[in-house]
Amino acid sequence: MAHVRPFDIGDTAALYEVCLSTADNGKDASAMFIDPKILGEVYVGAYLKFAPEGATVVDIDGVARGYTLSVADTAEFERLCDAEWWPALRERYPLGSFPAGSEDEAVVGVIHNPPHRDATILNDYPAHLHIDLMEEVQGLGLGSSMMKTLIETYRAAGVRGIHLDVSATNTRAIGFYKHLGFTDLQYLHDSTLMGMRFATD
Repeated sequence: MAHVRPFDIGDTAALYEVCLSTADNGKDASAMFIDPKILGEVYVGAYLKFAPEGATVVDIDGVARGYTLSVADTAEFERLCDAEWWPALRERYPLGSFPAGSEDEAVVGVIHNPPHRDATILNDYPAHLHIDLMEEVQGLGLGSSMMKTLIETYRAAGVRGIHLDVSATNTRAIGFYKHLGFTDLQYLHDSTLMGMRFATD
């Protein structure tokens, strides 16, 4: 039976797999990538190293099949990644590591030029999160439960607000976040930035 539990270091490989297997708007993106670990290195690994307390997993028979990843202070997390995460990945994945135009090379571009959230967003929405669930654990109410627990944890801790990115074409996910109370903050070229404000100063 699927259940939610805290992250354990032994979950790392499984969470990388979940990241890849949900990267195509919630569907399996394995066929799109040459290196099956590169997405996990960019979108999962740093959270497990720098903010393991913000990671929860959906467990089926001892195997992680979904997760939430979150940090309370996005600016500090970005500083840690700049100092301690991206340099090693740049050595492992130099520009030109994969064919031009490939999905892998696009991710290498992120490694060498990672995005940083605008300070105007972080003033009101300093925390951020990611959630990904494999198909077999979708529709069970686990995602909603995990999100509500995470939101209430940050609200109780006095965090001003939280944000997330979602693909502009992932209408199912956008509807899910809006149902939870997130609103649109910015429209980017291929994604929507959504947020939820907790505190009124």
